[in-house]
Amino acid sequence: MQTDINLEVLENSARLDRYLAQELSDVSRSRIQQLIEQGNVQVNGQVCTSKKENVKIGDRITLQIPEAQPLELQAENIPLDILYEDEQLLILNKPAGLVVHPAPGHYDGTLVNALLAHCPNLPGIGGVQRPGIVHRLDKDTTGAIAIAKTDIAYQHLQAQLQAKTARREYLGVVYGAPKTESGKIDFPIGRHPQDRKKMAVIPVEQGGRTAVTHWHILERLGNYTLIKFQLETGRTHQIRVHSAKIGHPIVGDPVYSSGRSVGVNLPGQALHAWRLKLQHPISQDWIEVTAPIPQTFTTLLEVLRRRIAFSS
Repeated sequence: MQTDINLEVLENSARLDRYLAQELSDVSRSRIQQLIEQGNVQVNGQVCTSKKENVKIGDRITLQIPEAQPLELQAENIPLDILYEDEQLLILNKPAGLVVHPAPGHYDGTLVNALLAHCPNLPGIGGVQRPGIVHRLDKDTTGAIAIAKTDIAYQHLQAQLQAKTARREYLGVVYGAPKTESGKIDFPIGRHPQDRKKMAVIPVEQGGRTAVTHWHILERLGNYTLIKFQLETGRTHQIRVHSAKIGHPIVGDPVYSSGRSVGVNLPGQALHAWRLKLQHPISQDWIEVTAPIPQTFTTLLEVLRRRIAFSS
């Protein structure tokens, strides 16, 4: 069932999409533009499909918001480790092995399936009843991930990531011992030309996208190192590709390391989305969460520390 909103313009001339975005704080501007283009807006009884149309005092506007279409995915009762939640957003501690979004070979058992069960009354994002995955974590990367529950939250969180105001810090154990204590990795990343399941350092002129990772050593562990990474951009597999590029791949990475065994049974790469700081889309307050380090990661550190103590 659609929702009809009737408005009378009471102020000076303004663009239609801007006026509606200003009046309807719970509907994003991009969603309003989509509704205009789809013929869901009338000005003085006439359908208007131009977002740039100027409206003036006395104009009567009718906005029809169609009912959100259900996503053709099944809700699944998968346990979630919730770090923060309100009516706008949700921040989870993702375990290893959980795929974030359905894809070929993973149409169920994903984080999205779990979210549809956890949030059965989602209002709809972009006209579809779905959780807003703003950024992703690889299947075997653990830690903090933010999910938008409303259209406004989705647009706001995306804008924060693009403006680099959201802060994402990771912990990773790498092979080898970097010579310096900190650094910046700046190599563009794109799809691997031969293996489409992998990413690689690809020149921008060949389709690569700018990717920047900052790193700082937290602990030296012999021929291994515990590093804090901070993302400036968020490309697929960014930390894993960048670490391998500088000769220090993430321990346990099945794709970008040489397959060396560290003697600890890891579910995948030793990479954890440790801390996430972002601005609340409505209150503008800063929210900072820290995701507890998984037991396998802690065990790896303990084993490496014992080896150093034993050899000294």
